[in-house]
Amino acid sequence: MCLQIIQPGFLTTVQDRGRFGYQRFGVPVAGAMDAFAMRAANRLVGNTDDAAVLEMGIQAPDLVSLQDCLVAVTGSGFDLFIRGEPAPLWTALVVRAGWEIQFRRQPYGCWGYLALAGGIAVKPVLGSLSTYLRGGFGGFEGRTLQPGDTLHSLHPPSLPMALAGRRLPAHKRPAYSVAPLIEVILGPQQEYFCAEGINAFLSSEYLVSAVSDRMGYRLQGAAIAHSRGADIVTDGLVVGAVQVPSSGQPIVMMRERPTSGGYTKIAVVVSADLPLLAQCMPGGDARIRFAPTTVEAAQARYRQMLQRLAEIENAEDEDAGVYAF
Repeated sequence: MCLQIIQPGFLTTVQDRGRFGYQRFGVPVAGAMDAFAMRAANRLVGNTDDAAVLEMGIQAPDLVSLQDCLVAVTGSGFDLFIRGEPAPLWTALVVRAGWEIQFRRQPYGCWGYLALAGGIAVKPVLGSLSTYLRGGFGGFEGRTLQPGDTLHSLHPPSLPMALAGRRLPAHKRPAYSVAPLIEVILGPQQEYFCAEGINAFLSSEYLVSAVSDRMGYRLQGAAIAHSRGADIVTDGLVVGAVQVPSSGQPIVMMRERPTSGGYTKIAVVVSADLPLLAQCMPGGDARIRFAPTTVEAAQARYRQMLQRLAEIENAEDEDAGVYAF
Protein backbone atom coordinates (compact mmCIF):
# COMPACT_ATOMS: atom_id res chain seq x y z
CA MET A 1 0.00 0.00 0.00
CA CYS A 2 1.32 3.48 -0.77
CA LEU A 3 0.18 7.07 -1.23
CA GLN A 4 1.88 9.90 -3.12
CA ILE A 5 1.71 13.61 -2.34
CA ILE A 6 0.37 15.73 -5.22
CA GLN A 7 0.34 19.02 -3.33
CA PRO A 8 1.52 19.11 0.28
CA GLY A 9 -0.77 21.55 2.04
CA PHE A 10 0.60 23.91 4.67
CA LEU A 11 1.90 21.74 7.51
CA THR A 12 1.75 18.06 6.58
CA THR A 13 4.04 15.78 8.57
CA VAL A 14 4.35 12.19 9.78
CA GLN A 15 3.49 11.87 13.49
CA ASP A 16 2.92 9.21 16.13
CA ARG A 17 2.25 9.38 19.89
CA GLY A 18 5.58 11.10 20.55
CA ARG A 19 9.17 10.66 21.63
CA PHE A 20 9.39 9.64 25.29
CA GLY A 21 12.41 9.31 27.56
CA TYR A 22 14.61 12.13 26.24
CA GLN A 23 13.23 15.26 27.90
CA ARG A 24 16.21 15.35 30.28
CA PHE A 25 18.31 16.06 27.20
CA GLY A 26 15.97 18.86 26.06
CA VAL A 27 14.20 16.77 23.40
CA PRO A 28 10.44 17.46 23.36
CA VAL A 29 7.94 14.62 23.24
CA ALA A 30 6.26 16.12 20.13
CA GLY A 31 3.75 13.77 18.45
CA ALA A 32 0.21 14.34 17.19
CA MET A 33 -1.52 17.57 18.23
CA ASP A 34 -4.85 15.73 18.58
CA ALA A 35 -3.75 12.43 20.08
CA PHE A 36 -7.27 11.02 20.30
CA ALA A 37 -7.95 11.56 16.59
CA MET A 38 -4.57 10.02 15.72
CA ARG A 39 -5.22 6.91 17.82
CA ALA A 40 -8.77 6.56 16.47
CA ALA A 41 -7.55 6.70 12.87
CA ASN A 42 -5.06 3.93 13.60
CA ARG A 43 -7.60 1.69 15.30
CA LEU A 44 -10.09 2.10 12.45
CA VAL A 45 -7.63 0.53 9.99
CA GLY A 46 -6.35 -2.12 12.42
CA ASN A 47 -3.05 -0.46 13.41
CA THR A 48 -1.58 -0.21 16.88
CA ASP A 49 -2.09 3.13 18.63
CA ASP A 50 1.53 4.14 18.10
CA ALA A 51 1.66 3.58 14.32
CA ALA A 52 2.77 6.60 12.29
CA VAL A 53 0.06 8.64 10.57
CA LEU A 54 -0.14 11.69 8.34
CA GLU A 55 -0.94 14.86 10.29
CA MET A 56 -2.47 17.68 8.24
CA GLY A 57 -2.37 21.19 9.67
CA ILE A 58 -4.36 24.26 8.60
CA GLN A 59 -4.37 23.36 4.87
CA ALA A 60 -4.60 19.70 3.86
CA PRO A 61 -2.70 17.99 1.03
CA ASP A 62 -3.91 16.32 -2.14
CA LEU A 63 -2.82 12.69 -2.51
CA VAL A 64 -3.14 9.83 -4.95
CA SER A 65 -3.19 6.15 -4.09
CA LEU A 66 -0.58 4.21 -6.06
CA GLN A 67 -1.97 0.88 -4.84
CA ASP A 68 -5.22 -0.31 -3.31
CA CYS A 69 -5.23 0.99 0.27
CA LEU A 70 -7.30 0.99 3.43
CA VAL A 71 -7.30 4.44 5.04
CA ALA A 72 -9.18 6.38 7.70
CA VAL A 73 -9.31 10.16 8.14
CA THR A 74 -10.15 11.71 11.51
CA GLY A 75 -9.75 15.04 13.28
CA SER A 76 -11.47 18.35 12.61
CA GLY A 77 -11.28 21.13 10.05
CA PHE A 78 -11.64 19.25 6.78
CA ASP A 79 -14.19 17.50 4.58
CA LEU A 80 -12.93 14.41 2.73
CA PHE A 81 -13.34 13.70 -0.99
CA ILE A 82 -12.32 10.55 -2.87
CA ARG A 83 -12.32 10.77 -6.67
CA GLY A 84 -14.13 14.09 -6.24
CA GLU A 85 -17.01 12.59 -4.26
CA PRO A 86 -17.73 13.23 -0.54
CA ALA A 87 -16.60 10.43 1.76
CA PRO A 88 -17.17 9.96 5.49
CA LEU A 89 -14.63 10.86 8.15
CA TRP A 90 -13.86 8.60 11.14
CA THR A 91 -14.49 5.58 8.87
CA ALA A 92 -12.23 2.90 7.37
CA LEU A 93 -12.32 3.28 3.58
CA VAL A 94 -10.94 1.28 0.67
CA VAL A 95 -9.18 3.54 -1.86
CA ARG A 96 -8.33 1.93 -5.19
CA ALA A 97 -5.09 2.48 -7.10
CA GLY A 98 -5.16 5.74 -9.05
CA TRP A 99 -7.85 7.40 -6.94
CA GLU A 100 -7.21 10.89 -5.62
CA ILE A 101 -7.80 11.88 -2.00
CA GLN A 102 -8.62 15.54 -1.46
CA PHE A 103 -9.88 17.78 1.32
CA ARG A 104 -11.90 20.96 1.71
CA ARG A 105 -11.61 23.36 4.63
CA GLN A 106 -14.40 23.53 7.20
CA PRO A 107 -15.19 26.73 9.15
CA TYR A 108 -13.35 25.57 12.27
CA GLY A 109 -10.83 22.96 13.35
CA CYS A 110 -7.30 22.68 12.01
CA TRP A 111 -5.74 19.20 12.46
CA GLY A 112 -6.62 16.14 10.41
CA TYR A 113 -5.14 12.63 10.50
CA LEU A 114 -4.85 10.01 7.77
CA ALA A 115 -3.96 6.49 8.87
CA LEU A 116 -2.79 3.91 6.33
CA ALA A 117 -3.35 0.24 7.16
CA GLY A 118 0.00 -1.16 8.27
CA GLY A 119 1.27 2.25 9.39
CA ILE A 120 3.50 4.69 7.50
CA ALA A 121 7.03 3.37 6.97
CA VAL A 122 9.63 5.84 8.24
CA LYS A 123 12.80 5.28 10.27
CA PRO A 124 12.49 5.65 14.05
CA VAL A 125 14.63 8.32 15.70
CA LEU A 126 15.08 8.09 19.47
CA GLY A 127 12.31 5.52 19.60
CA SER A 128 9.68 7.53 17.73
CA LEU A 129 8.42 8.05 14.19
CA SER A 130 7.27 11.62 14.88
CA THR A 131 8.61 14.61 12.97
CA TYR A 132 10.28 17.27 15.12
CA LEU A 133 10.59 20.20 12.72
CA ARG A 134 12.69 22.47 14.94
CA GLY A 135 15.24 19.69 15.35
CA GLY A 136 14.98 18.58 11.73
CA PHE A 137 14.68 14.90 12.55
CA GLY A 138 12.14 12.10 12.70
CA GLY A 139 9.18 11.43 10.44
CA PHE A 140 9.82 11.81 6.70
CA GLU A 141 13.41 13.11 6.54
CA GLY A 142 12.72 15.49 9.43
CA ARG A 143 10.59 17.82 7.32
CA THR A 144 7.13 18.63 6.03
CA LEU A 145 5.99 16.60 3.05
CA GLN A 146 6.55 17.90 -0.48
CA PRO A 147 5.10 17.10 -3.94
CA GLY A 148 6.20 13.69 -5.14
CA ASP A 149 6.91 12.24 -1.70
CA THR A 150 5.66 8.65 -1.45
CA LEU A 151 4.39 7.09 1.76
CA HIS A 152 4.64 3.32 2.00
CA SER A 153 2.92 0.97 4.43
CA LEU A 154 5.28 -0.29 7.13
CA HIS A 155 3.80 -3.80 7.22
CA PRO A 156 1.95 -4.20 3.93
CA PRO A 157 -0.84 -6.65 4.63
CA SER A 158 -3.22 -8.11 2.15
CA LEU A 159 -5.98 -5.54 1.79
CA PRO A 160 -7.99 -5.95 5.05
CA MET A 161 -11.43 -5.70 3.46
CA ALA A 162 -13.09 -6.98 6.64
CA LEU A 163 -12.25 -3.64 8.31
CA ALA A 164 -13.80 -1.49 5.59
CA GLY A 165 -16.68 0.53 6.94
CA ARG A 166 -15.63 0.45 10.59
CA ARG A 167 -16.44 3.81 12.14
CA LEU A 168 -16.44 5.80 15.34
CA PRO A 169 -19.88 7.44 15.70
CA ALA A 170 -20.10 11.20 16.24
CA HIS A 171 -21.27 10.92 19.86
CA LYS A 172 -18.09 9.00 20.75
CA ARG A 173 -15.75 11.60 19.26
CA PRO A 174 -14.44 14.71 21.03
CA ALA A 175 -17.01 17.52 21.16
CA TYR A 176 -15.06 19.87 18.88
CA SER A 177 -16.48 23.37 19.10
CA VAL A 178 -15.87 27.03 18.28
CA ALA A 179 -16.69 27.75 21.92
CA PRO A 180 -15.08 24.96 23.97
CA LEU A 181 -15.14 24.90 27.75
CA ILE A 182 -11.68 23.63 28.73
CA GLU A 183 -11.23 22.07 32.16
CA VAL A 184 -8.02 22.74 34.05
CA ILE A 185 -6.26 21.79 37.27
CA LEU A 186 -5.19 25.03 38.96
CA GLY A 187 -1.50 25.37 39.82
CA PRO A 188 1.31 24.52 40.31
CA GLN A 189 2.18 28.20 40.95
CA GLN A 190 -1.32 29.34 41.86
CA GLU A 191 0.05 31.39 44.78
CA TYR A 192 1.87 33.67 42.32
CA PHE A 193 -1.47 35.07 41.11
CA CYS A 194 -3.82 37.42 42.91
CA ALA A 195 -7.49 36.53 43.30
CA GLU A 196 -8.43 38.98 40.56
CA GLY A 197 -6.00 37.31 38.18
CA ILE A 198 -7.35 33.83 38.81
CA ASN A 199 -10.91 35.12 38.47
CA ALA A 200 -10.03 36.77 35.13
CA PHE A 201 -8.59 33.49 33.85
CA LEU A 202 -11.68 31.49 34.83
CA SER A 203 -14.33 34.04 33.80
CA SER A 204 -13.02 35.42 30.50
CA GLU A 205 -13.02 34.28 26.89
CA TYR A 206 -9.73 33.81 25.05
CA LEU A 207 -8.81 33.61 21.38
CA VAL A 208 -5.86 31.67 19.99
CA SER A 209 -3.39 34.18 18.56
CA ALA A 210 -2.16 33.77 15.00
CA VAL A 211 1.33 33.76 16.59
CA SER A 212 0.85 30.15 17.73
CA ASP A 213 2.28 26.84 16.62
CA ARG A 214 2.86 23.23 17.64
CA MET A 215 5.06 24.42 20.50
CA GLY A 216 2.51 26.67 22.19
CA TYR A 217 -0.83 28.43 21.78
CA ARG A 218 -0.63 32.10 22.73
CA LEU A 219 -4.01 33.27 23.96
CA GLN A 220 -5.53 36.74 23.67
CA GLY A 221 -8.01 38.04 26.22
CA ALA A 222 -8.23 39.42 29.73
CA ALA A 223 -4.81 39.98 31.31
CA ILE A 224 -4.03 37.76 34.32
CA ALA A 225 -2.54 39.71 37.18
CA HIS A 226 0.35 38.36 39.25
CA SER A 227 0.88 38.90 42.94
CA ARG A 228 4.54 37.81 43.12
CA GLY A 229 5.90 38.42 39.63
CA ALA A 230 5.92 36.31 36.47
CA ASP A 231 9.33 34.64 36.78
CA ILE A 232 10.27 31.52 38.72
CA VAL A 233 13.27 29.22 38.90
CA THR A 234 13.06 27.17 35.70
CA ASP A 235 11.22 23.89 36.18
CA GLY A 236 9.67 21.17 34.02
CA LEU A 237 6.81 21.69 31.59
CA VAL A 238 4.04 19.29 30.63
CA VAL A 239 1.68 19.44 27.68
CA GLY A 240 -1.27 21.65 28.60
CA ALA A 241 0.65 23.76 31.12
CA VAL A 242 -0.66 27.35 31.07
CA GLN A 243 2.23 29.78 31.47
CA VAL A 244 1.57 33.44 32.22
CA PRO A 245 4.45 35.84 31.43
CA SER A 246 4.57 39.45 32.62
CA SER A 247 2.20 40.54 29.83
CA GLY A 248 -0.59 38.64 31.59
CA GLN A 249 -1.53 36.86 28.34
CA PRO A 250 -1.49 33.06 28.87
CA ILE A 251 0.45 30.59 26.73
CA VAL A 252 -0.65 26.95 26.64
CA MET A 253 2.15 24.47 26.05
CA MET A 254 1.40 22.11 23.17
CA ARG A 255 3.09 19.01 21.74
CA GLU A 256 6.46 20.55 20.81
CA ARG A 257 6.70 22.46 24.10
CA PRO A 258 10.12 23.12 25.65
CA THR A 259 11.03 20.62 28.33
CA SER A 260 11.41 23.40 30.93
CA GLY A 261 10.46 27.03 31.43
CA GLY A 262 10.73 29.93 33.84
CA TYR A 263 7.29 31.55 33.73
CA THR A 264 4.64 31.00 36.37
CA LYS A 265 1.97 28.42 35.54
CA ILE A 266 -1.58 29.16 36.60
CA ALA A 267 -3.08 25.82 35.51
CA VAL A 268 -2.74 22.66 33.40
CA VAL A 269 -5.32 21.64 30.78
CA VAL A 270 -6.76 18.17 31.50
CA SER A 271 -5.85 15.44 29.00
CA ALA A 272 -9.45 14.87 27.91
CA ASP A 273 -9.73 18.48 26.70
CA LEU A 274 -6.38 18.79 24.92
CA PRO A 275 -7.98 17.69 21.60
CA LEU A 276 -10.63 20.43 21.92
CA LEU A 277 -7.98 23.09 22.51
CA ALA A 278 -5.67 21.79 19.79
CA GLN A 279 -8.45 22.08 17.20
CA CYS A 280 -8.98 25.80 17.90
CA MET A 281 -7.53 27.50 14.83
CA PRO A 282 -4.69 29.99 15.49
CA GLY A 283 -5.98 33.36 14.35
CA GLY A 284 -9.51 31.95 14.14
CA ASP A 285 -12.81 32.76 15.83
CA ALA A 286 -12.84 30.04 18.51
CA ARG A 287 -13.64 31.49 21.93
CA ILE A 288 -12.14 29.46 24.76
CA ARG A 289 -13.27 29.44 28.37
CA PHE A 290 -11.62 27.65 31.28
CA ALA A 291 -13.19 25.89 34.26
CA PRO A 292 -11.50 24.31 37.30
CA THR A 293 -11.82 20.62 38.07
CA THR A 294 -10.19 18.03 40.33
CA VAL A 295 -7.48 15.50 39.57
CA GLU A 296 -9.90 12.64 40.27
CA ALA A 297 -12.54 14.03 37.90
CA ALA A 298 -9.93 14.67 35.21
CA GLN A 299 -8.63 11.11 35.45
CA ALA A 300 -12.17 9.73 35.19
CA ARG A 301 -12.86 11.81 32.06
CA TYR A 302 -9.61 10.63 30.47
CA ARG A 303 -10.45 6.98 31.14
CA GLN A 304 -13.89 7.52 29.60
CA MET A 305 -12.32 9.11 26.52
CA LEU A 306 -9.95 6.17 26.02
CA GLN A 307 -12.82 3.72 26.49
CA ARG A 308 -14.47 5.22 23.40
CA LEU A 309 -11.56 3.96 21.32
CA ALA A 310 -12.71 0.43 22.19
CA GLU A 311 -16.22 1.17 20.91
CA ILE A 312 -15.51 1.36 17.18
CA GLU A 313 -18.47 -0.06 15.29
CA ASN A 314 -18.26 -2.56 12.47
CA ALA A 315 -19.83 -1.85 9.11
CA GLU A 316 -23.54 -2.55 8.80
CA ASP A 317 -22.99 -4.04 5.36
CA GLU A 318 -19.96 -5.41 3.54
CA ASP A 319 -19.79 -2.55 1.04
CA ALA A 320 -19.95 0.30 3.57
CA GLY A 321 -16.29 1.25 3.23
CA VAL A 322 -15.81 0.55 -0.49
CA TYR A 323 -16.31 3.56 -2.76
CA ALA A 324 -16.58 2.45 -6.39
CA PHE A 325 -17.39 5.87 -7.85
